[in-house]
Amino acid sequence: LWPWLLASSGLSALVQLVTLPFFPDSPSYLLIQKGNEEACRKAIRKLWGEGDHQAEIDDIMKEKAAMTSTKTLRVFEVIKERSLRWQLYILMTVMTTLQLCGINAIYFYSFEVFHTAKFEEYLIPYVSLGVGLCECLSSILCSTLIDRFGRKVLLWGGYTLMCSVLALLTMTLSLQHQFFWMHYFSVILIFLFVVFYGIGP
Repeated sequence: LWPWLLASSGLSALVQLVTLPFFPDSPSYLLIQKGNEEACRKAIRKLWGEGDHQAEIDDIMKEKAAMTSTKTLRVFEVIKERSLRWQLYILMTVMTTLQLCGINAIYFYSFEVFHTAKFEEYLIPYVSLGVGLCECLSSILCSTLIDRFGRKVLLWGGYTLMCSVLALLTMTLSLQHQFFWMHYFSVILIFLFVVFYGIGP
């Protein structure tokens, strides 16, 4: 079954490959990059239907004017630019914590935790699949929550809850040989960690 599950990801790529030629180019790309206003209007009509779309075209023209007045910086120029220093620090911090938050360790050791929790051997791949599904669903949930609470609240909340879950998971893994129910608690914590990761970072 696993080869079929892995091959199924190619199905969406095939659908995109077949359908993409029938989609119009981005109106902003046609107007800003290509400078073709007529093609831009045609793409807008195809995307949003007939009607007066002059306001959207004016917005794209403003964006084009802003882009032409802004200097494009190289990588070293971005690093040297003092006005961008804090944005760069924040970006580096977010990306570093994203890599070191523990999600890779959770995925790597989840099979062993499920095995220790006395799950049947043939069920463990499906439980692992459930973990991945949890991440997918929580990412979809995040897209609805981010407009309501903002990125900062979700980042702080996600990392705080993930730290709490990792602390509890460390404790349950240490005590799993003393209490039989700790195995199942560890499995629940793995699912919670993945959900908080999808909602937060």
